[in-house]
Amino acid sequence: MSLKGHFELLSNYNQWMNSKVYEAAAHLTAIDLAKDRGAFFSTILGTLNHIVVGDTIWLKRFATHPSCLNSLREVADLRNPTSLDELVFEDLGSLSEHRIWLDREIIKWISELSESDLDFVLSYHNTKGIPAKKRYSSLVLHFFNHQTHHRGQVSTLLSQAGVDIGVTDLLTQIPEETHV
Repeated sequence: MSLKGHFELLSNYNQWMNSKVYEAAAHLTAIDLAKDRGAFFSTILGTLNHIVVGDTIWLKRFATHPSCLNSLREVADLRNPTSLDELVFEDLGSLSEHRIWLDREIIKWISELSESDLDFVLSYHNTKGIPAKKRYSSLVLHFFNHQTHHRGQVSTLLSQAGVDIGVTDLLTQIPEETHV
């Protein structure tokens, strides 16, 4: 599988997992979602918001790639998050609607990338204003890894709250190989 093919797999897995996480979270009350559970972003809602904040920050950076100006135009127009723990949405319904839209934008963006786009070296500034230059493919991999890391935290918090999100393995999203 090509590198782009792997990123397409990860973008689809990301959408599938977000759907499962939000469906599971919908079983909890607003009070349960906002309950401080001692996690890095305190609450289930706080952690889900952090994933959206991180995605927004990275997608706005990715939008500066010359061949991504069109595919990420709407994301580039989003307001810049003010902090990594910002509550962009204070209720699960609004956050979920935004997540669904964002996941579609991610899939569209990845589908429009070429293999050569992934070799591009992106110049950007981190959230502290420090300049950096990294290979686009490494940053895209980090982007998906960041989501997976924090969804794992949410999965644990949901489990502790008595909600099982079910199977989460990436392998369930890979078709079986067939041999002639």
